[in-house]
Amino acid sequence: MRAIQTIKNIWKIEDLRNRIGVTLLLIVVYRFLSVITLPGIDPQALAFLQDQTSSGLMSLLDMFSGGAFSNASIVAMGIMPYISASIVIQLLGIAIPYFQKLQKEGESGRRKMNQYTRYLTLAVLLLQAPAYLVNLNVQMKQAGSAIPSGWWFTFSSTIILAAGSMFVLWLGERITDKGIGNGISFIIMVGIIARLPQALLQEIVSRLNESAGGLIGFMVEIVALLFVIAGAILLVQGTRRIPVQYAKQMIGNRQFGGARQYSPLKVKAANVMPIIFAHAIMFIPITLIGFGSADQDSWYVKVFAPLSDLQSFWYNFIFALLIIAFTYFYTAITINPKQMAEDLKRNNGFIPGIKPGKKTAEYIDEIMSRITFPGSLFLALVAILPAFAGIFGVKQAFAQFFGGTSLLILVGVVLDTLQQVESHLLMRHYDGLLKSGRIKGRQGTAYS
Repeated sequence: MRAIQTIKNIWKIEDLRNRIGVTLLLIVVYRFLSVITLPGIDPQALAFLQDQTSSGLMSLLDMFSGGAFSNASIVAMGIMPYISASIVIQLLGIAIPYFQKLQKEGESGRRKMNQYTRYLTLAVLLLQAPAYLVNLNVQMKQAGSAIPSGWWFTFSSTIILAAGSMFVLWLGERITDKGIGNGISFIIMVGIIARLPQALLQEIVSRLNESAGGLIGFMVEIVALLFVIAGAILLVQGTRRIPVQYAKQMIGNRQFGGARQYSPLKVKAANVMPIIFAHAIMFIPITLIGFGSADQDSWYVKVFAPLSDLQSFWYNFIFALLIIAFTYFYTAITINPKQMAEDLKRNNGFIPGIKPGKKTAEYIDEIMSRITFPGSLFLALVAILPAFAGIFGVKQAFAQFFGGTSLLILVGVVLDTLQQVESHLLMRHYDGLLKSGRIKGRQGTAYS
């Protein structure tokens, strides 16, 4: 069989075999740490915390941490503080000239940006860890227990949570350097997959307990999920550059003179970042509510509580609008039409009928706006699909796999990882993973 032969070919390549082994080993270490509870915490008293993270926005935090959040683990903060810090640093690259200069300094500038990102990650952790402990104490009191009192426990636990999250970041970097795939994305993907077996089992049991049509309903869910996955694959692959023949159709049958194979345009340059940006904004209501510790009759709890419900109309409406807005915003900061126009001119490229320089930059900017709009709508639709799945009776734990950040991350990381494996195979003159063509990842180009 082809699959068995492919596995044999992978095993024959020593470098690829070692990289896969290192990746699996570091993932095992991460999963082991995710079940180690903070010192002084009774694991039996975490039932209310686990109930709190079974629905709403808190379930997303728990999903991205692979269950470490609900386990009160030493790595409970996960990788999200680093992602938040990365977003802030990217925004600073727009507003502050110093960071703009660093972005143009190549490898040395990138190292400095990464260093600032780590410093900011640590600062975010030192703020979020005490808040996590406050929430943990509230939930444990409902179970008839409590965290140890005193400043020493708060101080030591904050240091442990911060160190745990930084260690997870280090594991991700080691996977990137010594393993296969993007380490940070791989860790998030593993955390998401860890929730899949339990969510799938709960959905099966729920459907089988229905009086009639339960099994048929589950089969319909699986078929719908396969269609959504296919759409997510198309969306993820839409981040690659547009071949010239398709670019010509999008820009009114004009062509990029001097261009050999690809235009400087992309279908969806923002990737999954707009959803992550939007999630960061939507997490604010949880902070305002005070992680459940505030008076439930207060006006701001009544106002912001619907924005914490993943299936509420206002949550999904505002979430979709934020995604569309952030898609345009992120595309604007990552795609520079002026630089593209200069690169085209420098490489003897041109668009017939359009003057080089400013006119070309304006024309590319206009086309990017046209391309970004349908991409932003599709991205927003995929992001809110879990709410529609919930309307049709799918439990929230399983509904998260019908769209949103989780599905796009899963599809993107799997495609990128398989693309790297295939590259190693082709470099050693082995057959690829597919009978025809090549796998296209988020950063890949089109092959035939």
